Amino acid sequence: MAADTEAWLDDTRPIQRVRVYQDAAIDDSAWPASIPAIAQFLSVAGADGWEFGPGVTFLVGENGSGKSTLLEGIAEAAGLPAEGGTNNGGPSTRATESPLGQWLRIDRSPRAPRWGFFLRAETMHGYYSYLDDLGGGGGLHTMSHGESFNALLDDKLDHPRSVTGLACLDEPEAALSFSSTLRWLASLERMRSRGTQVICATHSPVLAALPGATILELGEWGIRPSAWEDLDLVRLHRGFLEAPGRFLRHLLD
Repeated sequence: MAADTEAWLDDTRPIQRVRVYQDAAIDDSAWPASIPAIAQFLSVAGADGWEFGPGVTFLVGENGSGKSTLLEGIAEAAGLPAEGGTNNGGPSTRATESPLGQWLRIDRSPRAPRWGFFLRAETMHGYYSYLDDLGGGGGLHTMSHGESFNALLDDKLDHPRSVTGLACLDEPEAALSFSSTLRWLASLERMRSRGTQVICATHSPVLAALPGATILELGEWGIRPSAWEDLDLVRLHRGFLEAPGRFLRHLLD
């Protein structure tokens, strides 16, 4: 067996590369391919494939930059339910996802774990109902928004016996207090240490501060690697907290 083949087999990342199907019917002028970040991703994935390293990758950027669309497409291509859930299933109500997931395929070794979980913040209510129907909801509907997300973290993602695999997280901080966000930050580090591969779309400068994480910033320029301290996200939060009056004068006058 050639050395490169052996290395590929031994690489247990759930996603090594994302590629574009050769016969994918992509209209470059229409959504979502018209979003600059998606267009760049498709260009790279259609050539050499877009590689995702081990550990945690954050997707950050303004509303409409393509973070959630890209994450959703990758999750769907990886075999996860578009409305959230595990590779064992999830709810399916009204199809609102883009066709991106149908254009993409995942490169991974046959030795890579197939387990995965997609947390899609706006559709978790449906996932809780899906679990209730299976008899395993665990009272998630009776919890607050943040409590239910923390319960998912404990039961699905950061349980001591959690199955190593892929975690696609779409803005988990939407439900979280500051202290709960710190809790998730610590959990992401534990997940990474166990070998879980995480791709997380976020607006949180707290989560994005995870040491050693890869940060991809999406915007009108497309996609670019970035350091935490160089993110617009960090600069704007820091500026507001240091001098809120400076922002409020422009916003409220």
